[in-house]
Amino acid sequence: MASSSGSDELSNKLLEQFGDTPGCDNLFIEQCVDLCQTFNVSPLDLYYKWESIVLAPNAIGQRYVDNGTPTAIRAIIQSELTRAALAQGVKAEPGLRKTRGAPLVGMLGLGSRMNTRLSGVGLVDTAAPLRSQLPIPRSVGKAGTIKVAFECLDIEEVSRDKRNYKYMYEKISERSGALDERIDKLADLVRQHYGLAELGDPSASTDEEVVVVGRITLDPEASSGSGKLNEASLYIESSRMMGSGVRVPLRFIPNFKVRGGPKGQANVGLFPGAVVALKGKNGGGGGWFSVFEVMALPLLPSTSSTVRGETLKQGTEESSFSMAIACGPFTQDSDLLFKPWSSLFRGLMSQKPGVVLLIGPFIDSNNEKIKTGDVDQTPSELFHTQFTENLHDFLETSPHTLVLIVPSVRDVISHHCVYPQSPLSISGLSGDSRIKLLPNPCRFSLNGVTFAVTSVDVLFHLRKEQLVMRAEEVESLEVEGQSPATDTMASLSRHILQQRCFYPAFPSPLELSHEVNLDVSHLEHLELCHEEALSAPDVLIVPSRLKHFSKVVDHTIAINPSFVSKYVSANLFFRGNGEGCILSRIKPDVERFPE
Repeated sequence: MASSSGSDELSNKLLEQFGDTPGCDNLFIEQCVDLCQTFNVSPLDLYYKWESIVLAPNAIGQRYVDNGTPTAIRAIIQSELTRAALAQGVKAEPGLRKTRGAPLVGMLGLGSRMNTRLSGVGLVDTAAPLRSQLPIPRSVGKAGTIKVAFECLDIEEVSRDKRNYKYMYEKISERSGALDERIDKLADLVRQHYGLAELGDPSASTDEEVVVVGRITLDPEASSGSGKLNEASLYIESSRMMGSGVRVPLRFIPNFKVRGGPKGQANVGLFPGAVVALKGKNGGGGGWFSVFEVMALPLLPSTSSTVRGETLKQGTEESSFSMAIACGPFTQDSDLLFKPWSSLFRGLMSQKPGVVLLIGPFIDSNNEKIKTGDVDQTPSELFHTQFTENLHDFLETSPHTLVLIVPSVRDVISHHCVYPQSPLSISGLSGDSRIKLLPNPCRFSLNGVTFAVTSVDVLFHLRKEQLVMRAEEVESLEVEGQSPATDTMASLSRHILQQRCFYPAFPSPLELSHEVNLDVSHLEHLELCHEEALSAPDVLIVPSRLKHFSKVVDHTIAINPSFVSKYVSANLFFRGNGEGCILSRIKPDVERFPE
């Protein structure tokens, strides 16, 4: 803002108008000076525009200003300019951005009450919101009919309330209870899948071979001080119900076997937190459990074999849809220019996909400008400028598109920076039915095709912690069309599917724990599938700094769309009509987009 005498004169005149208004400070005056200079409005006219808002008919409440007041005044001015241009049959000047966003209630410093009838002393009706009585700055445009059927249990009221939990209030008993419950659930699946009468206790000495189920842990003292898993530091921890929660060292015999794994994968990958089923015995002499065989956890059933899948086989062309998938950061780490996002957005404007999935971080806490405070706007203002306005512009040109937004724990604009994470609370987006704010992680379906999405880089964390051991295959499973079992990225994705958890590692790597902020007591929200839909997702989206890919893993297409900051995104097309299973009609593509 220019430090000229003109600015000082404007500041003095604005202080004459707003000086006695509660909430008025130097920052508010500076923002008002900017409005006056930008739109060539006098301080008195600016004050009248503010009064036209707070003195709306039937509005009651204190006359004060807050952080959102300048945005509301800007919206009023731009609305008047737009109406004037339309009245003259001239398109509004492109340089004037069309501000939309948060409802005026709240940002103006008014309560949500409306004085509808005073039949006595001070009686007010609080049922109707104030926004209906306030001038609307600008119509977003009539929303088109979304052509894609969207379903998501994670955003229903009950689920949403559970996800919006208080963090940093964990109790040790809640953490251990959540970890034990996860072991017990998978143990019951193993017992049923392999037809076992009962499961053993790894700490109990036995003469016969038994099957035990527990979580892989490591002994820091035996890991050579690196904190990384190796054969000498392997331990198994049972639940309190099956083995009193005791940790027992593991010793794998030479040429041990792996049963029920993917064909061609003559090895087993272990990492801290993995729930495993092991066959062997504790001889008692050495105080460890000798492992003869690793029994793979049962696969989630494929959705293609369900009634829903059969219904989709008879779909029509109308059930086809295209989808763009993009994951943040949306700008380079060293700036806040958002050039990669601008390039991607130009492509969206020209292609107009039926669904746009945007995954955070949007305003990244790891950005150098954010960390040093070298910014001219607040994070909320940055998001509004770069995303809210652009998305509304996009929906005006593509009114039938559905936009899905998944946050990241690195999002500065999120009030819930733990994992699992509640949806973003962005008032400028929540009023449009075509924009869905989803939690992290989440499951949803589009025209019956199921998706599972997370913004945490779980693949990189698993690869960093994984210990791979060679083994002999027994009764291997072969899935038609899937990637080779020796493919590293496919193996990492398979851990998520087999463990039935978006983040199966525990604890998270110490040097990467800030990328997760894992809340262990709410592990139920990290389950890969709901009890209402116990099946593998058709598409698993796991953004990672590892090389981008799209691969068939078991009965699922796993996609790493990489990051927009690398000028990489993913596209997907589902062909609704025709014969064949769901996977055969999904065509993913991950590639660089033009800069």
